[in-house]
Amino acid sequence: MKRREFVTKSVGIGLAGALAPVFGSFDALASKPATDGIYDMAAVRGGEPAAMFDKAIEALGGMKRFVKAGQRVLVKPNIGWDNVPERAANTNPELVGRIVKSAFEAGASDVFVFDHTCDQWDRCYKNSQIEEAVKANGGTIVPGNNEQNYKEVTIPGGKSLKTTKVHELLLSTDVFINVPVLKHHGSTTVTLSMKNLMGVVWDRRFYHGNDLSQCIADFLLYRKPDLNIVDGYRMMTRNGPRGVSMDDVVDLKALVAGTDIVAVDAAATLMFGSKPQDIAHIRIAEEMGFGTTNLESLSINRIRIS
Repeated sequence: MKRREFVTKSVGIGLAGALAPVFGSFDALASKPATDGIYDMAAVRGGEPAAMFDKAIEALGGMKRFVKAGQRVLVKPNIGWDNVPERAANTNPELVGRIVKSAFEAGASDVFVFDHTCDQWDRCYKNSQIEEAVKANGGTIVPGNNEQNYKEVTIPGGKSLKTTKVHELLLSTDVFINVPVLKHHGSTTVTLSMKNLMGVVWDRRFYHGNDLSQCIADFLLYRKPDLNIVDGYRMMTRNGPRGVSMDDVVDLKALVAGTDIVAVDAAATLMFGSKPQDIAHIRIAEEMGFGTTNLESLSINRIRIS
């Protein structure tokens, strides 16, 4: 049986345990050691969301490397769908709450969280439990459903995406932390750090009608996140991006974090069971010079929490 056939059939009959050798393997994440104690990337397995984040951010040099005293921080999870956390359509709320808390601990003056949702925004915010987690940790949750809050910007050098409207928070904050969930997507195979940035723009339909993968890569010409944290605590293996039922979900208990958005997405794609070179927007972004899929050239701290 071919690998992809095995994955599809195993998920379909609910054999989550059989998927462990396919999904979430660290074997492909070989790397060189860090020379200064600060790694290019952290890949964590086996813990709860907050604990995995704490290990990852420590390996990357701590949150104070990214957030300075008095800075305004934007945290961008995936909150696109009116689904509970167990369905893995959105970023894990515990992880989002811990990132908000960590930013304040590093000295942030304000921490904002928003997404331009696909389903009704207030139901997405509530039922994902992200709104509750953000408020519990002192952050400010901001609706993303009003076009008046989006400002038109130029994408310098964009091939397909030359202008777009971005949310004003992207223009007014100092630090941009991108927190996608690792899941299947019907149009792009996976939805990770780069595709999660579609949630900061108003007109996503333009992307889908004008070379989706090129538009995803083009947006990086405008702004790249300062830090990317991929939530793989639960992973939607099929029927993404919304999912159909719990049969679509496996408990992976994984997290990948780093500054190179191409490398982070490449590592997460390997953990999904696919090849980064087969994902068009990852391949294009590397060709445009936004990062590397050559993970062996990076220092990656692979951490297991027992």
